Amino acid sequence: MTGEVLWVRQTAAEIQAKAGPATVVIIPVASVEQHGPHLATGVDMWLASTVAERTARKLRVGGTTALVTPCIWSGLAEHHMPFGGTLTLDAEAFAAVLGGIARSVARHGFRRICLLNGHGGNVEAIQTAAAELTRKLGVPVVGVTYWLANADTFGAILETQANVQHACEAETSMIMAVQPDCVRQDRLAQAVPKRARPPAPPGFKRYRGFIEMTDTGVIGDPRSATAEKGERLLEAASSRLADELRRAELWD
Repeated sequence: MTGEVLWVRQTAAEIQAKAGPATVVIIPVASVEQHGPHLATGVDMWLASTVAERTARKLRVGGTTALVTPCIWSGLAEHHMPFGGTLTLDAEAFAAVLGGIARSVARHGFRRICLLNGHGGNVEAIQTAAAELTRKLGVPVVGVTYWLANADTFGAILETQANVQHACEAETSMIMAVQPDCVRQDRLAQAVPKRARPPAPPGFKRYRGFIEMTDTGVIGDPRSATAEKGERLLEAASSRLADELRRAELWD
C-alpha cells in the first residue's frame, strides 16, 4: 500500500509511516448544492475529490509523498438554498470543521497541508482559514481554488467561457468525464438561463442569491460540454497544482 494516496484506504500505521516534513496532505473541500436541472448535487464534491486525487498521484510519481483526506463535502451554500436540494453550513461551523480536520492532520506529524477548494461560495473562507490555521497550528496551510489557479489553462480549453462559472460548460464537461450518469443530457437546453445577471466586476464583492442571478440555477451554457473537454480540464488542473505543491518555496 506504499503507493496509495487516499487516507481512508490505509491503516493508521501506514499513514503514520508517511508523516514527515515533506509529505503533502490535501484536504478537498466542496459543497452539496443545486447545479441546475441537468446535474446532480454532488458536482463540487466529486470534482474537488478528483482533482485532489489526481494531484496527489502526480506528486507521488514525481517523488513527493502525498495523501488525500476524505472530502469536506458541505460548505457555504446559502446563496443556492432557494432552488432546493442544497445543504449548507454557516461560517462558524464551516471554519470549525476545517480547523478540526487540519488540526488532526498536524497532530499526526504532517507539516504541509493544502485546503483544495472546489466551490465558489467557499473561496474567501478558504483563504481566511488557511491564514488563520497557519498561525494557530504553526505549520504552513495553503488554500487554493483549483479553477482560479488554472485560469490560463482552462481558458485555452473552453469554448464559450473563460473559466468555471456554475453548472456550465466547464463543470458539465468535467462531470461527464468522471460521473457521466449524473448528467441529464435531455435537460441541457433547459438549463440555459433565460434571465442572467452578470456578477460584480473584478475587485468588488456584492452578495446576491443565485435566484437573483439566474432563473435556472445555472451561470453559463452547458450545451457545448463534452467528456473529452472535461478530461483535459481535470488533467490541466491537477498538473498545475502538482507543479506548485511540490515546490519547496511554497512551504518554506
